[in-house]
Amino acid sequence: MADFTDLARRTCVVIPALNESLRIREVVEGALAHCPNVLVIDDGSDDGTGDCVRDLPITLIRHDQRQGKGASLREGFAEAMRRGFDGVLTMDGDGQHHAADIPRLLEAAHAYPGALIIGSRIRKRVQQPKHRRLANEFGDWGISWGCGYRICDTQSGQRYYPANVCQLGDVPGEDFVFEAQILMSAARELDVRVVSVPIESRYQGPGAAAQFRKSHFRPLRDLWRITSHVTRQIVRYGNVVAEYRRTRANPPVIHDPTGEFAPASTLQMQQGRP
Repeated sequence: MADFTDLARRTCVVIPALNESLRIREVVEGALAHCPNVLVIDDGSDDGTGDCVRDLPITLIRHDQRQGKGASLREGFAEAMRRGFDGVLTMDGDGQHHAADIPRLLEAAHAYPGALIIGSRIRKRVQQPKHRRLANEFGDWGISWGCGYRICDTQSGQRYYPANVCQLGDVPGEDFVFEAQILMSAARELDVRVVSVPIESRYQGPGAAAQFRKSHFRPLRDLWRITSHVTRQIVRYGNVVAEYRRTRANPPVIHDPTGEFAPASTLQMQQGRP
């Protein structure tokens, strides 16, 4: 437990935020309950997002004009590395991620040093809006191909990035494209493996326990941007057919001590096999 607590102290939670006044204070207070280091990037919000958290013990950086999620993450990574943190844990500012999952992601980061950890929305996935679920599954297929191994939920914004991934230079792409590309860059340039931690994400809809703002993700527009970008990268990497076969033969690694999801994959990672 001491090692885990120390990891929390050495981790910076970075929260990119665009017009998140509805839930941002709840998100930040939840993160502070598990990690004392929280950095909010207010990306040109016009709804008072920054004012909602200004009195909390956090670092707040504000963009005068919207620069996009990719720019916010790059700035958050750079600031965290400047301050000497060992890793960055990212969360979206809209409240769809549970802060209570932070310890589980840090536990996985402690169990698999050097891995990039994704909070994968595979618990109660049937509750995810159908169009979002189909878009995510398609994205998983393509981005996994770009990485050379299969990944559960390549579009989740709740992630733990080790320092060497945060320090990757010249990662192309903006908004949701950046989050796809950094997975491929980490895999291809650093030989970093992605480990998934099953989480449950919350969505707006009938019977929902909480209200959320409308998602910034636009399935047609953003899926096209991601798909066209990833396709170019796959072609650039070369050996397209062989890489596809390698990817399909390389199952996702899931860290779930309960054994609910694919314990064999976790065992393979512990034994050092891909």
